[in-house]
Amino acid sequence: MSPLSALLWLLAAGAGFAYWNAARAAAERAGELGRNACKAAGVIWLDQSVHASGLRWRRGEDGWLGFERSFRFEYSHDGTDRHVGRLVLRKGRLVSFVGPAAPSVTPMGPH
Repeated sequence: MSPLSALLWLLAAGAGFAYWNAARAAAERAGELGRNACKAAGVIWLDQSVHASGLRWRRGEDGWLGFERSFRFEYSHDGTDRHVGRLVLRKGRLVSFVGPAAPSVTPMGPH
């Protein structure tokens, strides 16, 4: 193996590891956000997991290109129904969320 091919192989392996590591970190962050949203809304987080549903290049607020990763998860209000929630992360930050909402609190007036 020539030094150039060894260097190219190491660069490719490093890029592959970086991609895999970023994907795992994003999935863990998405799981945390989905779990917390379900807990705040008082619903059941089904399957205790999120599923990657999309990946695309997107320009961030800083002007740099980066990956935007989409995830979906399922939740239930009473254990018999199923609803799909979706969230989108860009650089580990939540940029879009559709799912259970925390119950609104209405102040009670005097009776």
